[in-house]
Amino acid sequence: MAEWNTKGTMLELLGIELKEVSPDRVVGTMPVDHRTHQPFGLLHGGASVALAETVASIGTFANIDLEKQYAVGLEINANHLRSKQDGIVKATAAPLFKGRTTMVWEIRLEDEADKLICISRCTVAIRDR
Repeated sequence: MAEWNTKGTMLELLGIELKEVSPDRVVGTMPVDHRTHQPFGLLHGGASVALAETVASIGTFANIDLEKQYAVGLEINANHLRSKQDGIVKATAAPLFKGRTTMVWEIRLEDEADKLICISRCTVAIRDR
């Protein structure tokens, strides 16, 4: 797995860790704690979306020539299906479409018991440097 410099990024701030990176699958985890809670003590939907876009973007990076191209999030949606107060969420991203200028990823966020917390789809734009 390539090393990604997360120091000083949102990944570091939210405690996001990349566990697996390949062109066809990315797995990352994020703690559910004071950093990722909304005011009522539940996992913040925005934190879930940040995790989802992170794994989709990293998956796109794994598919392109980073010396010639870069990738940016273009669109993301998320359905928050179950609440969570503590522990860890795991995001697993898989590509639905790999094009020359865009990629579309499906991201499943699950708890420790593999219960679905959030389902997301992210479109990532690929641009030339």
